[in-house]
Amino acid sequence: MADEQALDEVVRFTSDLIRIDTTNRGGGDCRERPAAEYAAARLAEAGLEPVLLERTEGRTNVVARVEGTDPAADALLLHGHLDVVPAEAADWSTHPFSGEVRDGVVWGRGAVDMKNMDAMILAVVRGWARHGVRPRRDVVIAFTADEEASAEDGSGFLADHHPELFVGCTEGVSESGAFTFHDGAGRQLYPIAAGERGTGWLKLTARGRAGHGSKVNRENAVTRLAAAVARIGEHEWPLRPTPTVRAALTELAALYGIETDLGDVDALLDKLGPAAKLVEATVRNSANPTMLDAGYKLNVIPGEATAYVDGRYLPGGEDEFRATLDRLTGPDVDWEFAHREVALQSPVDSPTYARMRAAVEEFAPEGHVVPYCMSGGTDAKQFSRLGITGYGFTPLRLPEGYDYQALFHGVDERVPVAALHFGVRVLDRFLRTA
Repeated sequence: MADEQALDEVVRFTSDLIRIDTTNRGGGDCRERPAAEYAAARLAEAGLEPVLLERTEGRTNVVARVEGTDPAADALLLHGHLDVVPAEAADWSTHPFSGEVRDGVVWGRGAVDMKNMDAMILAVVRGWARHGVRPRRDVVIAFTADEEASAEDGSGFLADHHPELFVGCTEGVSESGAFTFHDGAGRQLYPIAAGERGTGWLKLTARGRAGHGSKVNRENAVTRLAAAVARIGEHEWPLRPTPTVRAALTELAALYGIETDLGDVDALLDKLGPAAKLVEATVRNSANPTMLDAGYKLNVIPGEATAYVDGRYLPGGEDEFRATLDRLTGPDVDWEFAHREVALQSPVDSPTYARMRAAVEEFAPEGHVVPYCMSGGTDAKQFSRLGITGYGFTPLRLPEGYDYQALFHGVDERVPVAALHFGVRVLDRFLRTA
């Protein structure tokens, strides 16, 4: 059982880590080393031997191993990223890197994504050291750089160049699961992630004939690009419910007393009300245009125009995704992956999933645990290269009115102190039995 010191430390560590500005602006513009050194120092104080690893100077990762009591058991990877997305201070009610603890809430960028989980990990393993506790299986701890961009300096680097640090790891747990979802009808759901859509960030390029803006031009690159972008943005992707999504829909339908008809998923989602938000983004592939770049002068037709699209595809859906983009872009626009990562799917009938469920139910008996698939992605994609099955499990009991998913990358990101305490207790319970 997590002690009072662990409960105090998780709040302090969350606040301290938030105050270390690890903003990742992309293109290598980030420096995680101060946060990595902070985390490594806390692990070393617990008697562990963390190693700091860099592909690029300042882009630091931390890895440590806690030895379990059963040397024959598979190891478990416990990972969290140290970088955060940018925050515009003028938009916030408190400075995004203050780490202020006010009215029972910790404020700042990273409070939910995901310095809270980093702090939970540190608090739990330090509690084990104080009480001489060891988990059943080896637990490998990894704090990573660069998750908010390409992960090339973080989990990708670790998986490709330091696989020896993860020997024995067959499963991993990280962000975006076991948080309270209030359905508006008095029920509290705790979705545990057992899958992720694949990442297909695209660059579209249209080429044409440059010329004067006053002349007739049937080969206008901007026109060609705009037409392709419009087709992509308006495309209705077909329903493709995966096993994880089917399990989520089946459990939610049973909870709400709705007849399960997986042949008409849209109708089923309509009947689920607010709870449909947990599933609706993962029943099909998607492609959302996000950036346009064309021209250099108003009266000049450019010879080239580019656009970027945030594409996501379901497990097993990449071939359909590619073929659809070929058709939607047409003969005058080329596309390529600016960044690509695999889709993931994890079993919801595994012993590890059952233990995560049991840990949540012990401390939130009023809650209903359900599986779900993440619409985005995490470092679990890169670690899957090592054969590690990933789950999303960052337990937080949140009061009504806290929209956890909206706080990701949002303004006034924050986490209640009580939610951190809950997270430490649940994480400790799960890891000791995992």
